[in-house]
Amino acid sequence: MPTLAITTAAPIPASDSAAIFISLELSRSVWLVTALAAPLGAKMSRNQLRAGDIPGLLRRCADLQGAVQQRTGEVVPVIVIQEAGLDGFWIHRALVAAGLESHVVDPASIAVSRRHRRAKTDRIDGEALVRTLMAWRRGEPRVCAMVRVPTPEEEDRRRVCRELKSLIGERIRHVNRVKGLLFAQGIGDYEPRNKDRRARLEELRTGEGRPLPRHLKSLVLRELEIIELLNQQIETVKMERDALLADTQAVVSTPAPVRMLLDLKGIGPGFAGALWSEGLFRTFDNRRQVAAYAGLAPTPWKSGTINHEQGVSKAGNPRLRAIAVEMAWLWLRHQPGSALARWFHDRVRRLGARARKVTIVALARKLLVALWKYVTHGVVLEGAAMKTV
Repeated sequence: MPTLAITTAAPIPASDSAAIFISLELSRSVWLVTALAAPLGAKMSRNQLRAGDIPGLLRRCADLQGAVQQRTGEVVPVIVIQEAGLDGFWIHRALVAAGLESHVVDPASIAVSRRHRRAKTDRIDGEALVRTLMAWRRGEPRVCAMVRVPTPEEEDRRRVCRELKSLIGERIRHVNRVKGLLFAQGIGDYEPRNKDRRARLEELRTGEGRPLPRHLKSLVLRELEIIELLNQQIETVKMERDALLADTQAVVSTPAPVRMLLDLKGIGPGFAGALWSEGLFRTFDNRRQVAAYAGLAPTPWKSGTINHEQGVSKAGNPRLRAIAVEMAWLWLRHQPGSALARWFHDRVRRLGARARKVTIVALARKLLVALWKYVTHGVVLEGAAMKTV
């Protein structure tokens, strides 16, 4: 397709004059490639490629490098940016393997117009991405948040815990459906997960003493088949999770993070695997980064005389955040003598029982940070009980 160029008003700083900046606006059918060859001026070009056309994208990058070399006599690097989204990270990995510098940005971190009806097109978004990349390369603070791309092994490792959670949720939905269907017939004591579920189904009678209607019974039997299949899949995935944890513990590292988590009372293979695969395997510089990655960082609102908290940001990994909150409730049960549990009870005593749900989120943040310190720096949680052999 012919290249369309538009003129930008912002001048190109001298420090940016030795690179080609490219943004990718991705969709299922078309990729919009917006490029600015800084050594050639302040004009942006746009090209459309068929979705998935990595060779075409590499040819476009090579053409831009050739044009710059022909005009300036220098070979300049190509820097590519794309938003994190449906395409995952395979494009980033393909570009890195081809020798290009590639970045993936969190789309929610890019500043946009605050007009009530702002214009939004792929052309505008592509230009904004290029300007954001240039500002980030200049070192401007807080211009955007780049994503730390996991390795293929790290990305594949966390699928086990995610699949397990998904399967358990699916089973809960089918179990609740069976219970709801039978409750509407006056039957409230049937448990679809019991081993005698099929024999028990034959004995069921409605509230007025009638046998189950034929079509309802057939529907329940089909639901039981799905539940039994899900039971098999859940057991299979649990075996894969246990094998993965065993392999992680077998790796020579002193001390092993997964083994350290499993040594704490109240943390089993499910929590240890999910915590490690969803967040604690990453490298964080400080506790603020840990809380922010889980979406548990506070969000202040300060303007003039207004000063209040809006709650946690919820801008991080939702799975890790849910795991941290669930684990915080269990921590109170299994670690009542720990410093964190005592802090929670003292705070609730002062603020009242209505503050329990708010305080449990604060406890989740403190506990997640404490576990990060424990597995990375060996800082023992004060008052935490260890499992007895």
